[in-house]
Amino acid sequence: MTPAQAERIAQFRKMAQDDPDNELGHFGLGKALLEAGNFAEAIPAFERAIALNPDFSKAYQYLGECYARLNQREKALEIFSRGYQVADRRGDRMPRDEMAQWLRQLGGQIPTTQTPTPSADTPSGFRCQRPGCPAGPFARPLPAPPMNDDLGRLIQERICADCWRDWLAMGIKVINELRLDLSEESGQRTYEMYMKQYLGLE
Repeated sequence: MTPAQAERIAQFRKMAQDDPDNELGHFGLGKALLEAGNFAEAIPAFERAIALNPDFSKAYQYLGECYARLNQREKALEIFSRGYQVADRRGDRMPRDEMAQWLRQLGGQIPTTQTPTPSADTPSGFRCQRPGCPAGPFARPLPAPPMNDDLGRLIQERICADCWRDWLAMGIKVINELRLDLSEESGQRTYEMYMKQYLGLE
């Protein structure tokens, strides 16, 4: 484990402990542990993220990967199958396709979904691409980029107004819990990292 990985794990662990209902803290902790190769330790973090948000398709993907890398094939297949159905129902194409690839690789069956995959033909003509977005087909686009740069334009293109509002509330928690100083470049980088993680823009 590198020093940077250890620091990131410590940051997310503190966030998850300080606010047990913070899905970003648990998901971020699981992802940091997964990237560091601590698959068994990552499992409870992803399970907690899913308990807090059962539609968090990306958390299913990473949870299944942990079981697969621990050679727990049957459990991995179960998680990937559940996650595939969640992602397909929500129209989360990237997590769905990743889980389909894992299912094939493990010799499993890709579930037959009961409903067609949602298309871009939503009431607003917009679909939020944040995995776990609660608005689903009723997501509302942002009227303008929240920042006047490439990241702001990407957020307007992919993220709905409700998820951006939720991030602003979550971002205050991130600043307070990590005691970030946004006047410093390091604080800005950390804030942006958590924002991308929460919005699924990594």
